[in-house]
Amino acid sequence: MSATTLILGGVRSGKSRFAEQQAIAAHGDAVTYIATAREMSGDAEFAARIAAHRTRRPAAWRSVEAPVALATALRVHADHGRALIVDCLTLWLTNLLCADDETLLARERDALLATLPQLPGTVLLVGNETGLGVVPLGALTRRYVDEAGVLHQQLAALSSRVIFTVAGLPMVLKGAL
Repeated sequence: MSATTLILGGVRSGKSRFAEQQAIAAHGDAVTYIATAREMSGDAEFAARIAAHRTRRPAAWRSVEAPVALATALRVHADHGRALIVDCLTLWLTNLLCADDETLLARERDALLATLPQLPGTVLLVGNETGLGVVPLGALTRRYVDEAGVLHQQLAALSSRVIFTVAGLPMVLKGAL
């Protein structure tokens, strides 16, 4: 069974850096970074964010792109002596919500929830906490916030640790630091 940690926080709260530090502390260079972002043509700012994440990772780490089939990527790369970092759940959720297949979100979410408890090794899940602000305008945006909240609650129930990051500082919500 995996030691799963859910790390939530706002944009630029330090959650990815915290996940990376935890992975190094637990497994050194035996880390696989599962990126869920899709590069979008013409979006230089987002490309710069992706590049910054790539530059920060140690060269010895494996990198895998899994914008949709996250459970499959986790099953393939999980190992007792390895840490997996998934960054980020909410980008993954966006990819699923924007897909043409209306059933994709439910299938992939259910696959993730079924897969996590069976994985060997350490799994660090990074996600943006979106439920701290006002209710957004627009049906798709409201659905995104709702789906993210439900997903995070389900993952928190499965995780041995839940961390909330603010200003680069981890606050333990479940488990121990």
